[in-house]
Formats: sequence, structure tokens, C-alpha cells
Amino acid sequence: MPAASIELTDTPLFTTTLRRADDALVLGHRLSEWCGHAPMLEEDMALSNIALDLIGQARELYSYAGQVEGQGRGEDQLAYLREERQYQNLLLVEQPNGDFARTIARQLFYSAFADPYWRAMMQSSDATLAAIAAKSEKESAYHLRHAAEWMIRLGDGTDESHARAQDAVEALWAFTGELFETDNAERRLIETGIAVDPASLRATWQSTIDTVLREAMLTAPSNPWMQQGGRSGRHTEHLGRLLAELQHMQRTYPGLTW
Repeated sequence: MPAASIELTDTPLFTTTLRRADDALVLGHRLSEWCGHAPMLEEDMALSNIALDLIGQARELYSYAGQVEGQGRGEDQLAYLREERQYQNLLLVEQPNGDFARTIARQLFYSAFADPYWRAMMQSSDATLAAIAAKSEKESAYHLRHAAEWMIRLGDGTDESHARAQDAVEALWAFTGELFETDNAERRLIETGIAVDPASLRATWQSTIDTVLREAMLTAPSNPWMQQGGRSGRHTEHLGRLLAELQHMQRTYPGLTW
């Protein structure tokens, strides 16, 4: 019999920790889809390693979320036994890989936020989150450097690579506004020093993106309209397909371990 979905506790610390875990898991899964398909062997290994870093971050965050919830649920249940609307990841990270330029643009937009976010979270008053942040920041710094170098190489490369990189920036730009959103749950943690206000990182993110795009000879879209919905469980059609693949084994064989 397929495994049933679970009901979640709704507390600020649990919800916020779960959101960051969902970001890492969904993006890690997306990058894992490149395994065996990257444009060169070295890049195949690099994208797989970044995927493993992100899934490792997700495991730590899900485990801590399970402790905070106090319902006896572990990382596997939180990762594999929720319905689509219960995921609160950014819409950006669930976007399909597309061509290589689109994958790199998605990674650049996310990592330019994740790196300063985890660096700031190292000062969290929550000792567990501060420890997770200390490890994640080292990984995110590499992820950002890797994506920036590739974006510059693509944008300042051939006419075709430049055109594809510009298309990627324009296609994903509307998903970047969600990086800086907050709601009541997160604001309560910000007030107590547990969480960092994402909006406070916007200037740093913008400076990084401006620098990379300028060196890559690329242009940021001027349209200020932004997509919303991921943090409240309203996703694009892409997440359902991703979860069907991600959850298949655990749903079909409940309690399965590797």
C-alpha cells in the first residue's frame, strides 16, 4: 500500500527551517538530473558535487525541523511524504534545468543569495541553525564562484552562448523577487535573532548580480514584476512532476532504507 501523506505542525521555527530545507532539496534534485548529461566530464562531476552539498544541507535542516516539531518524524518523512502544497520552496529552484545556460543562471541567482544568507545566519541565536550555517556558507561560496565563472564564460563567449545566457537571465529574472520575501512566521524569528531578514541581503545580492552580468556582457531585465507563491505552497506545474520522481520509491515501498 502506498505511504500516506503527513500533517505538519505550524510553528515559526519549524516552518522557516522546513522552507530552507525545501529550497536545498529541490535545487539539489534538479542539479542531480544533470548527472551523466553535463557538457563535459569535469562539469558533470562539479554539478553532481553541488547537488550533493545541497542535499546534505537539506538533510541537516529536515533533521532539525523534525526535532523542533517533536512528532518523531525524521528527514525521510519530511522530504518524501508531503503533498505538493506542503512544500514551501522558492519557485526559482523548481524551474526546469533547460539548457546549460539556464541551469547556470538559476544557480547564480540562488547562490548569490544563499552565500550571504548563510554567512549572516552564522550569528543566529539558535545554536543548531548557526552550526548548519557555518558549514553551508563554505559550500555556498564555492557554488557562487562556480556559477559566476560559468555565466561570464557563456555571456562573453560565442554569439550563441551569449544569446542563450541572455535568454536564461530573462526567463528566470521574475523568480528572483521571492528570495527577499518575509511573512509573519519568519518575522517573529527575525525579531528574536534566530533568523536573518532576507530583505537586508537584497543590496548584496544585487551588487553581485550586477557585477557578474556586467562582466558577462549581459543585461538584467527592466520589468519589475515578480512571481510569487512558493513560500505559501502555490507552485508552478514543474514541482509536481519533480516530486513524482523524487517520492516514487518511498511512496511505493514505505519505510524503505538504502
